[in-house]
Amino acid sequence: MNINAKKAQDKLSQELSAAKLGKYAQAVAKPTLEALKIFCEQNEEFAQAVLQTDRTFAECAENAVKGAGGSISDIEVYRRAVSFYFKGADVHFNMTIDLGDGSDSDETAKPPVSLSLDSLLDF
Repeated sequence: MNINAKKAQDKLSQELSAAKLGKYAQAVAKPTLEALKIFCEQNEEFAQAVLQTDRTFAECAENAVKGAGGSISDIEVYRRAVSFYFKGADVHFNMTIDLGDGSDSDETAKPPVSLSLDSLLDF
């Protein structure tokens, strides 16, 4: 892991521990924090954006649920969170189901079925 990713992850964690969040932001804060930490590892430019902003994770979490009402999808929360730190950034989501056939061998196992939720959410 690069040094900026670690610093950005630490910054986000510290900001969460000091945050006073509304009930909706509280509900998404920990999983969103974990996702943002992974994104910092994946992309140094994103980590740098997190480090350079004066905006806090509390503001990010509140922004992510703003106007959501009673529900919001995880992917939408993550999209709002990354664009909070880096305008124009997006999150792509891919789920895979493994139907399994009882075999321990990769050679005989059936290939997993893959579904991209991006195509379903792109209206």
